[in-house]
Amino acid sequence: MDNDRPIVTGTFRDQDSFDRAVSDFRKRGYTDEDFHVVMSDDTRKRYYADGDAEIEEGSKAMEGAGAGAATGGSLGGIIGAIAGIGGAVIVPGIGAVAGPLAGALAGAGAGGAAGSLVGALIGAGIPEDHAKTYERDVKNGGMMLGVHPRDDDRDYVRDRYNQYGANNVYSS
Repeated sequence: MDNDRPIVTGTFRDQDSFDRAVSDFRKRGYTDEDFHVVMSDDTRKRYYADGDAEIEEGSKAMEGAGAGAATGGSLGGIIGAIAGIGGAVIVPGIGAVAGPLAGALAGAGAGGAAGSLVGALIGAGIPEDHAKTYERDVKNGGMMLGVHPRDDDRDYVRDRYNQYGANNVYSS
């Protein structure tokens, strides 16, 4: 994960706003490597469980990260059901994590350890107070979205967060 890149983060309270924001960014040319997504497993099940969600139990990608973890493979996998962002990891005690954060949590062997989400968010360049706020928001049903804007696009990304009703917006 490249924490030297700028990041804009915030949480969404409803699926429609979250999906519209991600769709907007995708239309503007953003790819999987530009997004971080975190939501609780309950939130994932409530909004994205129906349809084509596939979870591979005991995936090789998570063997070193903790027993019981699962990953979704491609857009047809679980993250295909979470706004089409690749590389989702289900981390016990945290929920669904996608994007570069998923790799950071898997590589760190998070396995749901206390504070691992906060640590991963701090590692992504988010200040500790915001990371703790996002952890609380996720536990309370929110969906955290982080976007690495292109240098000339930071204002656009922040404006879209505000347009779609994101809470606790942070920009590095």
